[in-house]
Amino acid sequence: MTDLDLSDRQWLSKFIEIGKEMLYLTQEECKSVGLTIEEIIDITREALIAHGKKEYEMPAKIGIHPLPEAFFHAMPAYVPSKHAAGIKWIECFPKNQERFNLLQTSGLLILNDEYSGWPLAIMDAMWITAMRTPAVTALAAQALHPDAETFGMFGCGVQGRGHVEFITYTLKKLKKIYIYDIREKAMDELIAEVQPRIDVEIVKGKSPEEVAKSCEVLSSATVILKTPLKVVKDEWISKGQTILPCDLNTFWDPLIAKRADKYIVDSIEQHKLYEQIGYFPDGLPEIYCEIGEVIAGLKKGRESKEELIVNSNIGMAVEDVVLGREILNRALTMGIGRKLPL
Repeated sequence: MTDLDLSDRQWLSKFIEIGKEMLYLTQEECKSVGLTIEEIIDITREALIAHGKKEYEMPAKIGIHPLPEAFFHAMPAYVPSKHAAGIKWIECFPKNQERFNLLQTSGLLILNDEYSGWPLAIMDAMWITAMRTPAVTALAAQALHPDAETFGMFGCGVQGRGHVEFITYTLKKLKKIYIYDIREKAMDELIAEVQPRIDVEIVKGKSPEEVAKSCEVLSSATVILKTPLKVVKDEWISKGQTILPCDLNTFWDPLIAKRADKYIVDSIEQHKLYEQIGYFPDGLPEIYCEIGEVIAGLKKGRESKEELIVNSNIGMAVEDVVLGREILNRALTMGIGRKLPL
């Protein structure tokens, strides 16, 4: 039997007594390690490349549904190259705001020692999710439509704000960003927060149709429902556009993905599981490949200006554990967080 390479475990042991204690990190402490947007995008790229090369272990997310519109998801993953092993336990309760004045999403990430299995850390997963999700969209846009001059974002909550800012780091030719939300206040708040940080003009869309017809690249981060809302109509979408939903096919007419020249997903296994659960009532479109394969250079992305490409990214645990492990590394070296006894 080959001896284990315990160098990473030995490094960790300088900061934490594995098996006797673990580190706890709040959301603010995760933020305080100082990761920049460029670094988050680079770390997410590494996770996607590992996924594209099949250098990971990640069963499809499973869940429970205590309310018809709500879910808990368990998302385990292991990325050997990053010594990142753990699980994210995340929830989405869309009616939280009106019922309890709480955000709709919450979550925790647990990281474990890959050699003994003992927990190393428990940390907030909300900020990690809020960072890696727009990073995936930004990387997908760069891989599939690098020359785009217009970007449209549906949904102006936490994810919408992240998308509008992150996209400017990968689409270098952007001239205008259109946004749309059913809440006027949400659009105003996005512009007030993000516009001072980016050089690209943000425009409030008058309607979903205007945004859909005005942009080369489109994304959505709204709600995830089994029955498609079909807010964006099939006839509004043209050849040559790139669509990057984070909310399955909820926001879009399913006909769009069905007629796409390339339908790409982040995880084939997870999308097939969602189909079994009932999130694709009209059937899952034929899948061309996974976005990690495109980013890793194993599959071709856009091959013609006329191609209509849809890339559905619903979030993968490989992204969470890799970003979480980088946060843990920095927190340990910076002395951030609280050690809790086991």
